[in-house]
Amino acid sequence: MTPPSFDTPAGRLLGWRDGRVIRATGIRYARAGRFQAPVAEPPSSTDIDATEWSPACAQADHPFGMGLMQSSVRQLATTEDCLRLSLTLPEDVTPGDRRPVMVWIHGGSYVFGAGDAAIYDPKALVEEQGVIVVSVTYRLGLLGFLGGAEGRAANLGLLDIIAALRWVKTNIAAFGGDPDCVTLFGQSAGGDAIAHLMIAEGAQDLFRRAIIQSAPLGISLGRRKMTEAMMKIAARVAHDATTEDVIAAQDSVVSAASGFGWPASMPFGTQYGHHPLPEERDIDAAWSRCAPRFDVLIGLTAEEGSFFIPIIDAAKKMAALPMIGGVLRRAIVDTITRKVYAAAAQRFAKRHVQGGGRAFTYLIHWGSKTNQLGATHAIDLPLLFGDEQTWRDADLIAGLDWTEVHSRGRKVREVWSSFARTGTLEPGLIEPEVLSYKSVHD
Repeated sequence: MTPPSFDTPAGRLLGWRDGRVIRATGIRYARAGRFQAPVAEPPSSTDIDATEWSPACAQADHPFGMGLMQSSVRQLATTEDCLRLSLTLPEDVTPGDRRPVMVWIHGGSYVFGAGDAAIYDPKALVEEQGVIVVSVTYRLGLLGFLGGAEGRAANLGLLDIIAALRWVKTNIAAFGGDPDCVTLFGQSAGGDAIAHLMIAEGAQDLFRRAIIQSAPLGISLGRRKMTEAMMKIAARVAHDATTEDVIAAQDSVVSAASGFGWPASMPFGTQYGHHPLPEERDIDAAWSRCAPRFDVLIGLTAEEGSFFIPIIDAAKKMAALPMIGGVLRRAIVDTITRKVYAAAAQRFAKRHVQGGGRAFTYLIHWGSKTNQLGATHAIDLPLLFGDEQTWRDADLIAGLDWTEVHSRGRKVREVWSSFARTGTLEPGLIEPEVLSYKSVHD
């Protein structure tokens, strides 16, 4: 069978067939020097081989990230030169189609993960729902989300994603996608990035809808002094240091964030007052002004905080105390869930509607009843992505049968794709045992 090819403004891309989907993978959308803004990749006059997975951005191991990712990241090449994207298309797509386009922005506290990590494989979503999914890889950590001094630009990872969205806007029609029906969806830091892309200069005409999953918006404010302390340490890293030395220095940079309260739980992140974001004092007004441009689905899981107890020493010790451990554990889970995720999501949705936009909120309350994690942070990932082989060793779904995970996930995939098509949700889509959602009114 002839490999699929696509004549695009970027050049002629050579993809590959993968069962019932078509892939075009590892496509370079931009290049960037270290600590510098991305520059769009020019069109190619020769065929572009799009048959290898995108490499992961250079990154350090993370106490819970690498445990969750397992072989997903480690199976990929790792490099600073990581500005790539991959497309997964329905097998029956044609260039004349106008399929909904869903652009995945991976999470990972802005320090770990990769667009093509196996746990984010959108194959089932594409097969079932007939959408096109674009998976974006962008710079992380010290290389992507700390700057503003010492000749180092801030928000580089955010600028990378904008460059990828420009590539999508220009080229997606050649794959059968609708450039006017682009939905960003992302979890955790990926959701946080999407919320900020809504107010980012140069990004607002590049997508129409946003699905913001478990975004830690409750710790996005009041970060300036912490960032300045981190930059003082980061300034010791020479511009021409090896990649390995840059990554090794990241621990000492993170240590400078201690003592700054809740924001220190995610030290790297978006920086207000640096291109492409407004000053912190102006962000509420910016989100209100942009509201009519976007349809928003924003939500969380019912027990976000349970994910973090095993990796926060104090929380782990309190939860293990005899007699009162269970009560303390519940209090910790509820506090993290409310403080970091729930309250901020509700505020975001309310402000969006008051600004003239359309918004829905959701809650996922499904998870294992036997592993103490329950409806935990990231439980939406196996519902949306991957397969049994990918997830079988993950603590996240320990105690669950994959048949149930897949069947429950089918409903979530239907809800997400329905919103991507129309920007609204019908009551009949609700699956009471998995998730609930509601329209937000002023």
